[in-house]
Amino acid sequence: MIGIFGGTFDPIHYGHLRTALEVKQALGLSEVRFIPARLPPHRAPPVAPPEARRQMLKLALKDAPAGFKLDERELLRSGPSYMVDTLRSLRQELGQAPLALLLGVDAFLGLPTWHEWREILRLAHLIVMSRPGYSLDFPALLQREWEQRKVEDPTSLAKMPGGAMYFQPVVQLEISSSFIRTSLAKGRDPRYLLPDSVLAWIRQEGYYQLLNSEDRYHE
Repeated sequence: MIGIFGGTFDPIHYGHLRTALEVKQALGLSEVRFIPARLPPHRAPPVAPPEARRQMLKLALKDAPAGFKLDERELLRSGPSYMVDTLRSLRQELGQAPLALLLGVDAFLGLPTWHEWREILRLAHLIVMSRPGYSLDFPALLQREWEQRKVEDPTSLAKMPGGAMYFQPVVQLEISSSFIRTSLAKGRDPRYLLPDSVLAWIRQEGYYQLLNSEDRYHE
């Protein structure tokens, strides 16, 4: 089963990497593909350009666990980076291999606002990364889907290409890309929040040193 982890990764940090590792180990994923969005449709455009975010991911994944891979298909595709298009592309490439889309709780609760969101449910399993014991207040549309698609045994996920929902408890590190960007803009040191190689490259290239008041979204 292949994990799909989308986001802007602006920049990538240990919150991304640690949760991906926990899900990979818990579900026995053969791969986790980090897929940076070129133009996210549900939030402000990334601060760093596509080529910079690609380079930061390459540095972060250089010494990552086996199976962590950078997938550049959204960076190479024009227009909004709709996840449904990405999953269709992966289906063409991988056939009926089980796909698991990794989502944080906030992204999961906003799923009914996504482009062709029900098609996403057909194309992949949804793995919701949540804190242990976390309870959700589902929107009505999502509640119905959850009741129909939830599975309690994660081993069942590998037996079908997609269509199921599963909650995977993870130790969530309270790290956000926006906090790292703001720290750099204020001349503060964000070390230990992201890989040293990524931080060194950011400082070398001068990214995030000047931010405006609109830089408020979190990842």
